[in-house]
Amino acid sequence: MSSVKIEEGDRRMIGTHGEQTYPHECCGILLGKMYDEIKVVEAVKPLDNARTDSKENRFLITPHEVRQGEREAHRSGLEIIGFYHSHPDEVASPSGYDLENAWPWLSYVIVSVIHGQAAEFRSWTLRDDRSRFDPEEIL
Repeated sequence: MSSVKIEEGDRRMIGTHGEQTYPHECCGILLGKMYDEIKVVEAVKPLDNARTDSKENRFLITPHEVRQGEREAHRSGLEIIGFYHSHPDEVASPSGYDLENAWPWLSYVIVSVIHGQAAEFRSWTLRDDRSRFDPEEIL
């Protein structure tokens, strides 16, 4: 099982972002490094959900925002190691939409926001064959 290390302050930031955007999905980029097979989040970059429809169950991070995240990561000696988003009033498990739009290796952190309160917090990685997500341990 792969692992991702996320400090408590960054977890709170992600949960708060999900609460602030409820009942819509929030989203953001995870910047960090790989250390001994563990992805370590060193910065969280909250973004606005660029979706113009279905914001309650879909999110969009534009290519422009990904490029900005890559530039910011490079300036800091980091890289994009994953993304996060919320599932309003749903479990913190990837949807079919998430599966269709993910990239292997990266961490996909999902926070469940129930009635406006951040709840379950889980991370996932997409298999190389893109067939399914596997749970990722959060340290």
